[in-house]
Amino acid sequence: MSNSDAVMKEGSAGAPPCQVACPIHQEVREYLRLLAVGDFDRSLEVIKRTSPLSSVCGTICAHHCEDECRRQNVDEALSIRGLKRSAVDFGRGDFPTPDPTDPQKKVAVIGSGPAGLTAASDLVLQGCSVTVFERENDLGGAPRNFIPLYRLPDETIDTDIDNLKKLGVEFKTGVEFGSDIDVQSLKKDGFKAILVAVGLTASRGLPLPGADHQDVLLALEFLRASKRENFRLEGKEVVVIGGGNVAMDVARSAVRAGAAKVRLACLESEEEMPAFSWEIEEAQEEGVEFNCSWGPTAVRIEGDKISGLETQECTAVFDEQGRFSPCFNETNRTFIPGDTVIFAIGQASDVEGVKNAGVPVDGGRLANYDPATMKTEVEGVFGCGEIIAGPSTAVQAMANGRVAATAILHYLVGKHFLAEMVEEEEPLPELAPDVAENVKKIERNKIPMLNPEERSDNFIPVEKGYTMAMAAWESRRCLGCAAGALRIVEKCADCLTCVRTCPYNVPVVSEEGDVSIRDHQCQACGLCLTVCPNLAIDFRTPYISEAEEQLEPAVKEALAGKNGAPAVLVMACGLGAYAFPEFNQGFMKEKPAGVGVVKFPCISKIDTTHILKAFQLGAEGVIVAGCAEDEKDECPFQKTMYWGRQRVSRVKNILKELELEEDRLALCALTTDEVANFADSISETMEKMKELGGVK
Repeated sequence: MSNSDAVMKEGSAGAPPCQVACPIHQEVREYLRLLAVGDFDRSLEVIKRTSPLSSVCGTICAHHCEDECRRQNVDEALSIRGLKRSAVDFGRGDFPTPDPTDPQKKVAVIGSGPAGLTAASDLVLQGCSVTVFERENDLGGAPRNFIPLYRLPDETIDTDIDNLKKLGVEFKTGVEFGSDIDVQSLKKDGFKAILVAVGLTASRGLPLPGADHQDVLLALEFLRASKRENFRLEGKEVVVIGGGNVAMDVARSAVRAGAAKVRLACLESEEEMPAFSWEIEEAQEEGVEFNCSWGPTAVRIEGDKISGLETQECTAVFDEQGRFSPCFNETNRTFIPGDTVIFAIGQASDVEGVKNAGVPVDGGRLANYDPATMKTEVEGVFGCGEIIAGPSTAVQAMANGRVAATAILHYLVGKHFLAEMVEEEEPLPELAPDVAENVKKIERNKIPMLNPEERSDNFIPVEKGYTMAMAAWESRRCLGCAAGALRIVEKCADCLTCVRTCPYNVPVVSEEGDVSIRDHQCQACGLCLTVCPNLAIDFRTPYISEAEEQLEPAVKEALAGKNGAPAVLVMACGLGAYAFPEFNQGFMKEKPAGVGVVKFPCISKIDTTHILKAFQLGAEGVIVAGCAEDEKDECPFQKTMYWGRQRVSRVKNILKELELEEDRLALCALTTDEVANFADSISETMEKMKELGGVK
């Protein structure tokens, strides 16, 4: 029921807030929709359109998208990161096809962390010849070297690296910038642009009394040793200094490395800690003791051994301008016992190699670096990632790498570039209270995890991930922001049908009596679209038209295989149990001869015209298959079966007028178990249609 784009459509600008909040602007709503209908392959393809590190992001992404999910106005945000992992776990999808390689567009990327890998993939897709140089023997940068195996298994990184190799990115390991290669040697080898993306690989400590003791360790060195060298802290009592995510990794790794007790001390109060809330919670579950609002003053040494950490109360971490400027109450002190101390208070760049390679540095950063152009002061040399932007999440580094790739692409063809040229979309406004109160509350599906007892003495991944069914249930909680109704102004008669039909109060009436559809509040259920008498409503997304396009081929399939029985078209819901493997890989692939199937994104989007068109195309029976409404009903939409019954009843009356048996049309409301055994569940209905025979 799509309408001409030539007519004026009422609508407000704005993109789904999750998409805008994602640093690389993943099409979150779209890949969640595809998961909701059980199409894991296409979902992964959508993800790979904008992310070269889908496996890594599905496992460790900080999921900034969830922070802006409008579902929070109803109950809880969707588990977007967990759902991305499901697409990776169960889907088979490829990257877009790269442009033909231009050997004159030869680019060197120094460093194989998230920023460098993202830039490399973007450049290859645009036809560049790209070589990534990595000083370590293993690819993956900080995630490979420092993120513990219980969070990020090696095979997860390997999956993404292998995909990039297939895409055409060349990798050279064990090659150090500033020692084995430099700017001049790379240019002699024909590289037209060089991207420095070396990240932050050095740990910071503090010049405290006693901090030079051999049992005082630094975060990154400890994380690497515990991950790669099976470094143990058997029976040790460990004090971790720091309150960020790296400190959580250190503390939790110390638990797994055999520490008898792990205590954490940080300047911040528990509410102010920069670590992610779920990291703090999981560390507490694993027995880490938190000592918040305490600043270290000395590592106490007794004899030749550490006995603990001396601290003083931290009364404020930041000044009135929000700058880091801790204040202390020196009269309030405490002592935290332990025989090993690990500093986890931040990272710095190891820029000596960069300097030796011919790129000037200033302190720990690239000298005279211009963030507007991503250029260094050396012709053809660019920078990106944490070496220029400071500590960030992996996906934020990826976004910075993407901007650098765009800058290099412009440079290679002699075009001007400024970072501000990269367009940023505006998010939709928050969900209005009068709309939110009418949205069904559906509990968030928690990602299955190992319990603390199972995970605290090993580095086995703590997350088990969703099953396919769980992913389908969770993803259909998505509100479909910016996907729904648009009013076609010229066709609208202000009849108020949409106002009376919408269960969410989205259409409103002005004081003058004019109807306006608040499309930025629409829940994309499709009810107004299918009841509008003047066809004055369209959808912002092609979800319904995609289903419409399948009607004719599905009816043809049914007619071709009917073999004496009537050709039957099943018009099924695409959500819930209809997205499970039992239906998708079961009934859909082994359906009886003479049966065609079209899946709609909920039967609320099936109009009487769709059913009538099926008969017009030659179907001799139509089954509309929806979901049973019971106490476990988690359908996100309202009144779906009510409107399904209304439409089926209306078409049955039309069939009577056409002197066709009304039993040629049936509505089924099936439970999850009945959908899993769909062929058996519709067998009685199919038998009745068989008795009717073909249409004369």
